[in-house]
Amino acid sequence: MLARLILCGALLGLSATAAAEQQACGHLRSAFYEYGALYYKAADGRWTGIDKDVVDEVARRMGCTIEASTDSRVRIWAGLSGGTIDMSVSAVSTPEREKIGRVIPYLSERNYVLLQKDVSAHIRSMDDFLADPAIKIGVIKSFKHGKAYDAWLERLRAKGRVYEAPDYEAMLRLFKVGRVQAMMAISSGWYPLLKQEQMSGNYRIMDWAPPKDAVVGGLILSRQHVDEALAMRFRQTIRAMREDGTLKRIFERHLDAELAARLLNF
Repeated sequence: MLARLILCGALLGLSATAAAEQQACGHLRSAFYEYGALYYKAADGRWTGIDKDVVDEVARRMGCTIEASTDSRVRIWAGLSGGTIDMSVSAVSTPEREKIGRVIPYLSERNYVLLQKDVSAHIRSMDDFLADPAIKIGVIKSFKHGKAYDAWLERLRAKGRVYEAPDYEAMLRLFKVGRVQAMMAISSGWYPLLKQEQMSGNYRIMDWAPPKDAVVGGLILSRQHVDEALAMRFRQTIRAMREDGTLKRIFERHLDAELAARLLNF
């Protein structure tokens, strides 16, 4: 009887170990890119932001070890395509991107055009902007902005009026020094600018996209290194974080309550 109890205990222990190993998602390499409230350096020099908090919580719930790095968006896409990166953040799905990775949505954003204050008040629409050859706009290379803005930007590119910056800080510098008179930004991008004294009152926020032209961002999981079963676990974890209010609380750490609520519309 004692031997049988010992054997049963051993088998249960092995089963528990096997289950734990099956549930763990192992070691993954995740790349982040600096952008507004999504990923930024805090006053003490530590990286923080919505994207980091989402990944940290997913890792905690799933038992992952996630090795973080910071790079430009262009190099991140190259790394995902080449197999040197397993996942990244706040990615917008396109047919081409879905070939290299599965996108798991966790936020919905809108793009806005930020105009310098000295741009004519008569510029009130995309068409008005197109009609004035003196004004240029800055974007981050490889970013997607929704159907309406992307089509508009292509028309501006054809006229040589779009500057493509490698990252957010470079785009912001172009805007601050007047190399461009406008820039594209989502709400989590321009929100931190409200707190910068040198930027306060120096720009206007223009919402020119159609009401339903939202941009949905999510984790992108490399098809080379993350199989469908593990991707489904990521999807279930994000869904649980939305349902139990965790995503909302993460958004509210870095944005005001009104903007945070909008990010949940995905």
